[in-house]
Amino acid sequence: MHALLDPSLYQINTRVWLTELSRALGRPAALDDVPDAKLDRLAAMGFDWVWMLSVWQTGLAGQQVSRHHREWRQEFEATLPDLQEEDIAGSGFAITGYTVHQALGGDAALARLRKRLRTRGLRLMLDFVPNHTGLDHPWVADYPEYYLPGTELDLERTPQNYTWARRQRGDVLLAHGRDPYFPGWPDTLQLNYGNPATQEAMIEALLKIAGQCDGVRCDMAMLVLPEVFERTWGVQAQPFWPQATQRVREQVPDFCFMAEVYWDLEWTLQQQGFDYTYDKRLYDRLRHGHARPVREHFHAGLDYQHKLARFLENHDEPRAAATFSPGVHEAAAVISFLSPGLRFFYQGQFQGRMKRISPHLCRGPDEPIDQNLEQFYDRLLAVLRQPAVRQGNWQLLDCVPAWDGNWTWDCFLTFAWQGPGGERLLVTVNYAPHQSQCYVRLPFTDLGNGQWRLTDMLGHATYDREGNDLQARGLYLDVPAWQATVFSLTPRDLIAA
Repeated sequence: MHALLDPSLYQINTRVWLTELSRALGRPAALDDVPDAKLDRLAAMGFDWVWMLSVWQTGLAGQQVSRHHREWRQEFEATLPDLQEEDIAGSGFAITGYTVHQALGGDAALARLRKRLRTRGLRLMLDFVPNHTGLDHPWVADYPEYYLPGTELDLERTPQNYTWARRQRGDVLLAHGRDPYFPGWPDTLQLNYGNPATQEAMIEALLKIAGQCDGVRCDMAMLVLPEVFERTWGVQAQPFWPQATQRVREQVPDFCFMAEVYWDLEWTLQQQGFDYTYDKRLYDRLRHGHARPVREHFHAGLDYQHKLARFLENHDEPRAAATFSPGVHEAAAVISFLSPGLRFFYQGQFQGRMKRISPHLCRGPDEPIDQNLEQFYDRLLAVLRQPAVRQGNWQLLDCVPAWDGNWTWDCFLTFAWQGPGGERLLVTVNYAPHQSQCYVRLPFTDLGNGQWRLTDMLGHATYDREGNDLQARGLYLDVPAWQATVFSLTPRDLIAA
């Protein structure tokens, strides 16, 4: 693990970002055109990682599929009512090689950007797509055995999952990359993890990437687990991730692996070398809007929780501002990002963007900024810069009924953070659509014989409380629906017993 226990990551849709910059410059923008001021801003906001989505080379074949796929095009038109052909770049996950796209400036431009990020204390994360490649990857011509072959019977039974790959040395019938629960992705070809040569080629690709960035986000990482691969394709495969992560770390010891993973396979991938795994389970429970399942999620061991990537949106999920109403959004954000783990934010989240942008597009819609939400995230990011939250110890706290028969205590989530310098933060959230009350049991054992000032770091309220009362009964809360607070606790004075 890295020295910083609970870092923050900012995901950028690189092609959309550069399209916006192109409009400002009046010419096509590449990575060298990213202003220093934008990088300074990311560092000042407290981020440790920048994940730049879709920097790798893609091909014309994938772009043509994206432009002519009827359902996808309907989605693109819903996002961009003024959709133009040039807006459809093709999926950034239909990769034809792990070299930086020429339109972005190539490998050299990325190296210069990475150097600029490093001088600001920012680490660079890029994509790795283990499951498949684009249709016109050079391997199709040179190493077709790296891919999963199909038969005429396969094509007849499930035509959506197979395609003829055109080659000068003879066409081959290959499988599309896919998730076992959905049809194949028609702009991709499925890699065959039952072939040791395929695994070796992918490890070589990872070793190359490890010289270009500080970490990778691995797309659908669970699809190449042996049990998942065999269930999907009926082909036995050797484990890939333990060998791949070990080989990379032999050359780059602190290289970071983050897995996009679902189906309760997070712990499995953590055990196979991943630093961080997506926490989709927390996200889903927050969407359902009930406090108890969310609270139960935090009963897991801290060795597991510190390796979870907590998010409210990313390029795959709907926008948080479109998913959660304003009060719920703020409450869910406080729960997600003031719990242990990697704090994972997405470009446009702070401004309240409502429209998800497909990774096939290189332009996003113009949307108004939600200034109230932007101010909330400014305050939340300021809390996340506190030493107590970056390097401190986290604890889930118990709440008890405020009086007999008071069931609303069950609607709270409360955390404590204790910093390396003695700093104390208390996080309280009423995750319910109604007023709720409880007493919070505080974990601090030295509160007696003094007064304590509680200052809400997300708002303006301050309260003075007697230490003996806090020690004996806990902190009484009586708060409106969805209210979230982050109290700093500081001794106001000391009174002799």
